Amino acid sequence: MTVLILAEEYDPSVDRVVLGLADRVPVARVNLAWFPGQLTLDAELSGGLWHGVLQTPERDIVLGDVRSVWFRRPAPFVFPDDMTPAVRAHAEREARYGLGGVLASMPVRWVNHPHRDADAAYKPHQLATAQRCGLDVPRTLITNDPLAVRRFAAHVGGRLVVKVLGSNVLYEDGQRKVAHTHVLTDDDLDQVAQVRVTAHQFQEWVPKRHEVRLVVVGRRLFAAGIHAGSPASEVDWRADYDALTYSTVDVPDEVAAGVHAFMDACGLAFSALDFVVTPDGRWVFLESNSGGQYGWIE
Repeated sequence: MTVLILAEEYDPSVDRVVLGLADRVPVARVNLAWFPGQLTLDAELSGGLWHGVLQTPERDIVLGDVRSVWFRRPAPFVFPDDMTPAVRAHAEREARYGLGGVLASMPVRWVNHPHRDADAAYKPHQLATAQRCGLDVPRTLITNDPLAVRRFAAHVGGRLVVKVLGSNVLYEDGQRKVAHTHVLTDDDLDQVAQVRVTAHQFQEWVPKRHEVRLVVVGRRLFAAGIHAGSPASEVDWRADYDALTYSTVDVPDEVAAGVHAFMDACGLAFSALDFVVTPDGRWVFLESNSGGQYGWIE
């Protein structure tokens, strides 16, 4: 029975897992960017299941032989350059609903099922679920109303940060731009009318002893302390990796219970959760990354 890994061609974390599994079970690694040029789908419905194969230049993967799927940050489909934008958009939709739909319908163990991944990507859903599961979360406002921002700032009475709700990477004019967590200044509040253009997430600033990336695999928890060594990494550790140091940390029992409840509520088998640990030892949930990275702290 085959373990199917849907991942990008370059992913060192996947490389290590493939090596670890290879002498125990058959492993098939597929990059969805191969579709349709190097990846062919042949699936026929019978008895409530899709039967057939995924064909790559190197092998045929029989759908019925797949026992589990690791849905690990797969790359987008790649179509010929001569397609018009409208035709390419149509082809992408058909591939997503066709190939993606066949794969998603397989009744196997998923890490994680793409539908669960998609649902868990919504930050408001994460925060509400975490709070219901007993985890501490920062006071948070999501709005496009300038008056609401001013009201929230007055209510919190301290520093505020603004954080993106989706990906923090933006490509513009061939340039890669990254939107890190930002501490609001008085000048920002003077220009708060600009929030009207879209939804924004504002949170109270949580004092930090250090941060934690908590990797959850099934019922196992692997926690790494992340210690900031620069002003930029103090606000957002992703802004200055060179200034970081790491340590192993123990997860308090009450936090572990909340994390397991959160994972169960979201239907996730894997995620990388980020926490702030305050000077008095309180763990505050920030977010869950169901396709999160862990290789750099492994």
